[in-house]
Amino acid sequence: MFTLDSSGPVARISLDRPAFRNAVALDQWVVLADLVGQAIDGGARALIVRSGAPNIFSAGADLGDLDGLSADPALRGRFRTGMARAFDALAGAPIATIAAIDGGCYGAGVALALACDIRIAGDRAQFGITPAKVGIVYPACDVARLRALVGPGQAARLLLSGMTIEADEALSIGLVEERAKKADDAALALAGTIAANSRSSVAGLKRIIAGDGDSDTLFEDAFGSSDFREGLAAFRARRRPVFP
Repeated sequence: MFTLDSSGPVARISLDRPAFRNAVALDQWVVLADLVGQAIDGGARALIVRSGAPNIFSAGADLGDLDGLSADPALRGRFRTGMARAFDALAGAPIATIAAIDGGCYGAGVALALACDIRIAGDRAQFGITPAKVGIVYPACDVARLRALVGPGQAARLLLSGMTIEADEALSIGLVEERAKKADDAALALAGTIAANSRSSVAGLKRIIAGDGDSDTLFEDAFGSSDFREGLAAFRARRRPVFP
């Protein structure tokens, strides 16, 4: 279902289950969380989440697996915590995470994209948040991420209707940050730009954006870092900095 390519500074996690439109099986959320950790431990400086199948990002959670949740309350908790672990791994990663969406993105697939720092929509991208169409709700943390991006009114419009919107509308309401002809190409270019920057700066800036930690301390401590010394030396020498 999920595969990791971490051969360079930009790692890529691909959803690759085309026969099921990249619907995520219940036991695969833990795999996703583990792969995020592997990418970080392997030295990646940016991470792209993308589809390895044409015309689809993800159909969401595998509804075949969800049948079992009706009769098994314990399984419901494992499903919720498994997804949360995966999304928290992406949101809390000390490196930039970018969702490259070029195809249909529905249900839990949207929640997956929401957990990334940046979302890029290609020409074929479509978005639908559809729990109300099958009689369930969205986890509170995912609703909070959606609301933070698009505001309460648009969040209500998308969630309560289950409507599908195209890439241009997704950009206009703030669901995605960039619109490109091919999301993969744009994500790779952006990830490369980020990967050339200071790893400690990216991690610190992510914490400040998330409101996690003492922003004043993070700001002041950065001036004592080796990355700052290298950045300043590179600026004075009119060369590109080389960060560890």
